[in-house]
Amino acid sequence: ARGLAVIQDVVYNHLGPSGNVLPRFGPYLRSDSRNTWGDTIDLSRPEVRRYILDNARMWIHEYGVDGLRLDAVHALVDESPVHLLQELAAQTDALAAELGRPLTLIAESDLNDPVMIAPRGAGYGMTAQWSDDYHHAVHVALTGETDGYYADFESLGALAKAATRGFFHDGTYSSFRGREHGRPIPPEIPTSRLVTFAQDHDQIGNRATGDRLSASLSVDRLRVAAVLTLCSPFTPMLFMGEEWGASTPWQFFTSHPEPELGEVTAKGRIEEFARMGWDPDVVPDPQDPATFQRSQLDWSEVDRSPHRELLELYRALIALRHREPEFSDPRFAMLSADWDDAAGWFALRQGGLEILVNLGTEAWSGPGAAELLLATTSAVTADHDGVHLPPDSAVVVRRSPADRSND
Repeated sequence: ARGLAVIQDVVYNHLGPSGNVLPRFGPYLRSDSRNTWGDTIDLSRPEVRRYILDNARMWIHEYGVDGLRLDAVHALVDESPVHLLQELAAQTDALAAELGRPLTLIAESDLNDPVMIAPRGAGYGMTAQWSDDYHHAVHVALTGETDGYYADFESLGALAKAATRGFFHDGTYSSFRGREHGRPIPPEIPTSRLVTFAQDHDQIGNRATGDRLSASLSVDRLRVAAVLTLCSPFTPMLFMGEEWGASTPWQFFTSHPEPELGEVTAKGRIEEFARMGWDPDVVPDPQDPATFQRSQLDWSEVDRSPHRELLELYRALIALRHREPEFSDPRFAMLSADWDDAAGWFALRQGGLEILVNLGTEAWSGPGAAELLLATTSAVTADHDGVHLPPDSAVVVRRSPADRSND
């Protein structure tokens, strides 16, 4: 199909506890360094590095995928003069020239370090990286949750910063980590190098009950989420079923063949969420087949209201994004934002386009004449005085240069 690309998810930073027999064959792991999943992969060994590079080449060259999503690259401990990711980027660029088609490397990193997406030499040369900060800011704005790592994102100012500068934590203090975190993104890096989203498999699956936004938000707020996702200045990503507000959860499920490992996994989940205040009785057993079955999409929802109408909105937003040139402008300098926490409104400007969101309890008007391009509800109106939004609504408008200069 036209424009279709296949991105393969690869995990080079750890092995799971089940069936991990590599230490019996050679010193492939570092016993002096551990991460969430166990002993660290030993990247100081040429054979280990070569295996990873050859595996990446295999997916692209032999299986024909168009790119790789690299899992949790912050867990790759590499003290070599040339980082493995930089080596991988160089190999991928050479392979793209050899095959005559573009190839993509997307890093999942929680470091908030632009070294990932800076050009090789100055950085590692990844095509893109995920921005969890944008997710956190959108999630808090829509749900009001401020527990754990959401604590620093309570103000709509966090969304404004993430939407205009890429990272919220760019050298600022992270209360969740208890330290300063991140570095600023240089303005010359294209905005398209950040992948942003309102939902993904980790952020949903790592919740106690695997609940999507659709489990707690009104349809109106789900429509606002669609605008904040697809009208971001970055590269938007959708989670499966998000585009029609799927009601099925995405719960953490496992199929460990070792009963003792399954038991330990289930117990660990219960203890983890009990510390966070969740009722242990609502945490599903990862080994229970019903947990997996509940997490399967109900495709019949697509043709039913309100799912059908939400899907139509996503299609309209995607068409709008293709149609309006500002969405393809990669310059951070073109972005600016305003907000009001008390009134609950947020405005993001991308050149001549403006995204207005009203999450307050009262109607709100964005001043100035504007051309209405898309609204999440027919209750939105625009006239010579401004754009008028009811609660829980969003709109995309175009302002003339004269109107923009008067803002």
